[in-house]
Parts: sequence; structure tokens; C-alpha cells
Amino acid sequence: MKDITENKSNIIKKKENSKEYNSLISSIGILLEDARKKVYMQVNQILVKTYWEIGKNIVEFEQKGKERAEYGTKLFETLAKDLRQKYGKGFSRSNVIYMRVFYFKYPKSQTLSDQLTWSHYIELLMVGDDLERSFYEKQYIKERWSVRELK
Repeated sequence: MKDITENKSNIIKKKENSKEYNSLISSIGILLEDARKKVYMQVNQILVKTYWEIGKNIVEFEQKGKERAEYGTKLFETLAKDLRQKYGKGFSRSNVIYMRVFYFKYPKSQTLSDQLTWSHYIELLMVGDDLERSFYEKQYIKERWSVRELK
């Protein structure tokens, strides 16, 4: 009889411990999800600022101190190919061009939003009118739009 009572007691303790254990798992899960979101945002902020700097470097190289660049060069094709070979994906011709345009549209890095991803900026760069682009930027921040919603 004592063995049966001890077994029941152990089963009850396991269930109680199971609730506590599940709570522990849940608590750890919340911490991990929060940390992952923060890491993602940090990486994105660094990526956006790096792409802005790359755009700035391209413009400065292109213009060589002149107010306007010389056109007709194969700079973007060559640059994209060389960057891809040396640093991996992410450097298609169009992405390199977007980095350049990004710098032109946002000439002050302080105006970049920490909340927008590179994909959001790509969509915004397609908007020709500065006022309209600014409107969509503010709406994204206010409404937390996905890239699809922004499109």
C-alpha cells in the first residue's frame, strides 16, 4: 500500500513539476524570441548603413570630385561581378545600382530609419517623388507594414 501511495505522490509531483517546467520553457522561449528580434534589427541597421556607405563610395568614385559622373562606363557590371566574387551574394548589378541611388535619395545617413529594412528601402527607392516617398516611409513606421503591404 505504501508503494502505491508513493507512486501516486511521485506522479502528482511530476505533474506539478511539468507545469513549472512548461512555464520555464515558455519563459526561455520569450527571452529567445525577443533576443532574436533584437539581433535581426541590429543586423538590419548595420546592413542598411553599410549599403548607404557603399553607395556613397560609388558616387565619390564615379564623380572623381566632379559635380556629375561620366556615363557610359561599365562600372556597375564590373563592380557587381568583382564584389560578388570577393564577398558573395547580395551584389547583383541592380543591387549595386540601388546602393548608389540610396545614397542620392538619402544623402544624410542620419535621416535613415532604424525601423526600415533594406527591402523596404528598395521599394521606397522606386517611388520617384520625394514627398510621396516620405509619406510611405512615415506610414510604414506608423503602421508597421510588411514589404508586401508597402508595395
